[in-house]
Amino acid sequence: MKQFSAFLAAVALCSLASAHHAEVGIDTNTLVEVEGTVREFSWRNPHVYIVVETFNESGERVEFTVQTSSTLTMTRVGWTSDSLSVGDRVNVFASPAQDGRSYGILRTIEKEGGVVLPTSFDQGSGEPLLAQPESNARASSLAGRWRADTSKLATYPGGFDGFFHAQMRLTERGRLAQADYNPLSFDNPASRCIGPPAPALIIYTNLYPLEIQINDEEETVLFRTEYFDELRTVYMDGRDHPEDGTRIPGGHSIGWWEDDVLVVDTALFGDFSSGNGLGVPSGSQKHVVERYSLSEDGTRAIVDILVEDPEFLAEPFHGRQEMLY
Repeated sequence: MKQFSAFLAAVALCSLASAHHAEVGIDTNTLVEVEGTVREFSWRNPHVYIVVETFNESGERVEFTVQTSSTLTMTRVGWTSDSLSVGDRVNVFASPAQDGRSYGILRTIEKEGGVVLPTSFDQGSGEPLLAQPESNARASSLAGRWRADTSKLATYPGGFDGFFHAQMRLTERGRLAQADYNPLSFDNPASRCIGPPAPALIIYTNLYPLEIQINDEEETVLFRTEYFDELRTVYMDGRDHPEDGTRIPGGHSIGWWEDDVLVVDTALFGDFSSGNGLGVPSGSQKHVVERYSLSEDGTRAIVDILVEDPEFLAEPFHGRQEMLY
């Protein structure tokens, strides 16, 4: 989500890393208020941007750039390309850049006259609003589109990182890697638009829908998600993981059915600096097993997750996600 020769590359590295994807380089624990006039409303992907002309504490005129999500995500919460116009007076609350730039990630925004534009954050506190999907639709199989049951997320708020950090125990190597991790560098794959590997696409269904496609003729199961526009293929033809040991960032996935339970086994993960939560790498021994089952009434898919990575995790991690159809 949250400009690049030797000197320029070093400067631009921080600019990109702090401004793109996953709210990198953003102080998510702080809110700043920006009141002023819209000078630019850029309705484009991968992010919609709002430039607000305002005044700093010295009374100098400045332009504060506010980053939001993609046009697709903003449309989902109720925005259109006409939601803002140049000249609109607005009051914005944003999480600011850590380096003091006039830049931030949108939390809430109100237009003059009390018109509140919808976001996924509470207007008063700036806390995330995890909208609960409808739960009355029923599926006859795991095929379909799914969103997390947000009422079940209390044990690990914070998406991918919170999921792991709620219970994860690290090895000494894992702790050292996390302590040395610099999100304002190319150590952060998000700065290069590379999303974390499994089970991230499941955990982030609180924000991004997941589509499961079961292709019996091709003997594959496909997972598609808006999160980093990821497509994941699970091979269901009885093959094993490649003997040549080729590793890729997302790993190699094979699967099979145990009665009505879809089992997905993923190995051969490439080295990834935040593969097990922010700053906790995943390594050559990482192994993930996901078990997908459909609830009796068909309203939800239940995913039990096992993550093993003895290089960085002191013990296997077990998690569960429930997704509504």
